Amino acid sequence: MTAPVFVVGADVALRPGTVVLDGPEGRHAVSVRRLRAGEEVVLTDGAGTGAYGTVQAVQGKDRLDVAVTDVRTEDVPAPRVTVVQALPKGDRGELAVETMTETGVDAIVPWQAGRCVTRWKGERGAKSLAKWRSTAREAGKQSRRLRFPDVADAASTRDVAALLATADFAAVLHEDGGVAAPLATAELPRTGHLVLVVGPEGGVTPEELAEFADAGALPHRLGASVLRTSTAGTAALAVLLARTGRWS
Repeated sequence: MTAPVFVVGADVALRPGTVVLDGPEGRHAVSVRRLRAGEEVVLTDGAGTGAYGTVQAVQGKDRLDVAVTDVRTEDVPAPRVTVVQALPKGDRGELAVETMTETGVDAIVPWQAGRCVTRWKGERGAKSLAKWRSTAREAGKQSRRLRFPDVADAASTRDVAALLATADFAAVLHEDGGVAAPLATAELPRTGHLVLVVGPEGGVTPEELAEFADAGALPHRLGASVLRTSTAGTAALAVLLARTGRWS
């Protein structure tokens, strides 16, 4: 079993020696995980740096002293992969964020598509975005990542088109085999920025498809079956990571 990962604040220096883990993460380590002296842990800033060590001492209910022996920094993955995720209903948005984070996505853009039933407005929208970001953080820890995915503010269709125009490869997932090329055989760059668009349960509108095509993103399909919006991004991401060498 690999060592559990905990996130430190921006003010904590990850370096060899004694590093203190306290606050909510310290409480989780002490009171929930019940870690004890001598157990291995990994501390990370969530931005690519990890400190590896063992628990030196436990103090109270929310503090660990960690004896760090090794600090590693991961390079930024190449190519970088962003998934534009249309807003699903209920908690399926958190499911999509969780599984894409575990798979290895680098950034997630919530998209208010035309056919989305869910609408992020005002306080509700802020709470939903906070849930997505918290889910990405927790899934990053659970999957032992040192670099957590960015979860952007909710984007409009115009915002998404602008993002697609800057990508080195852009695709819109589409179930129509008559118009969509297989993602499994698409020509992919080995570096740069790849962007995938996952539409809502009702599908991407013709107007959205046209706007995205003008920005350089053509429709691509995964296979014969039609996946739900909460799982399609994870499946497509796996295809890209395998084909670009990130999973080699």
